[in-house]
Amino acid sequence: MNRANVCIVITAFALVAGACCAQAQTAPPIKPGLWQVHSEREVNGQKVPDASDRMKDMSPEKRARFEAMMKARGIESGAPGMTKMCFTSAMLKHSPWANVQSDCKATFSKQTSAEWKWHTTCPKSGYEADGEAIFRDPENYTVQSTSVSKASDKVRSSRTTITSKWLGSDC
Repeated sequence: MNRANVCIVITAFALVAGACCAQAQTAPPIKPGLWQVHSEREVNGQKVPDASDRMKDMSPEKRARFEAMMKARGIESGAPGMTKMCFTSAMLKHSPWANVQSDCKATFSKQTSAEWKWHTTCPKSGYEADGEAIFRDPENYTVQSTSVSKASDKVRSSRTTITSKWLGSDC
């Protein structure tokens, strides 16, 4: 599986449990457990197919490897745009995004129990993003983000919207 597919799949988790926490010592004000995550993403104005759409064209062997990799990360694809994810307390407290993007820095302009706004810069990878997370309550949140990445002569802009609902404490 290529790096772009992995990044797209992990985006939902990274935006809240990762980018929000990359430079913050505060965990998101959500419950650990099983979450249903609906995400929509556009890159350069074009809608990006979700993981379930991309898996339809994979060979059975490649699909099995992809599903195993996702399951190992606590992620299960469902209907188009829908994913079930397990967020443990440890995941919410410690950012896997910071480990992957060690050159990234998030600067928060707002960080309350109901709303987080941030700007992320990653100079080595040429990535910048602005995001906002709205926590309606510990069982519901939405994230909207826009980003620009530059590699060589190519500029890539993206917009992501994530809506998540807590399903229960048992993953």
